[in-house]
Amino acid sequence: MTATGLHRVTPARVLRSEWHKLTTLRSTWIGLGLTVVLTLGTGLLVAASYEGGGGDDDIDTVLMILLGMQFTYVVLGTLGVLTTAGEHSTGQIRATMTAVPRRLPVLWSKAAVLACAGFLTVLTANFVTFPLAQTFLTDTAHAASLTDPGVARALVTNAAGLALLGVLALALGSMLRSVPAGIGALIGLTMILPELLPLLPYDVVDDAARHFPAKAVEALTHATPQPGMPTPDAALLSMTLWTAGSLALAAFLLRRRDV
Repeated sequence: MTATGLHRVTPARVLRSEWHKLTTLRSTWIGLGLTVVLTLGTGLLVAASYEGGGGDDDIDTVLMILLGMQFTYVVLGTLGVLTTAGEHSTGQIRATMTAVPRRLPVLWSKAAVLACAGFLTVLTANFVTFPLAQTFLTDTAHAASLTDPGVARALVTNAAGLALLGVLALALGSMLRSVPAGIGALIGLTMILPELLPLLPYDVVDDAARHFPAKAVEALTHATPQPGMPTPDAALLSMTLWTAGSLALAAFLLRRRDV
């Protein structure tokens, strides 16, 4: 094999390179570790402190146990922003793009490895947290098992939604090239804007707000969808479209701008 063949840039090599980069960063392990700790810790704390007979009886069981995802939004989002904007802040992006002149394979590979790591981490945390939390909820209104209708599906779709949210944050980091700006944009998009839009006196705006990322992930975390809430399929489609649209814009800008 020629030297050129030995060092030819291929999608598999770019993917392996980005996986190596992601898994050797301390921030990755801190972020993924915090995801597990916050999911498990919050779930067990909520379950252990549940007494029943109050307004909590009406909350979906899966949603109640996975309330830690409110912290995971920020943790995985920050990790996503760091995956792209972090390279711009350190200047490493120049070496990356020199090695892969076509640029876009780098973005796709970053998105793929982050989605994989985020999904597997959250999925593991969910399936560990739920049965452990149920040990505190025996003989209560929230007693449930993994085989109950919608429970396992909600644990899986929650992980999928949060993984997509992390990739959305990655795209924001690529577009803005700044860690503070990327995190700020993510918080505004997922936490602030969906709460402000329903204040406008237009039904169409209120309906649209239900399909914003944080609201879509919340819908994906319900074992039994509530009236007025997007169905799991609709919520997953919303998250996919948000993420795909953000990645498409990030790819456009990556091709048009200098490194």
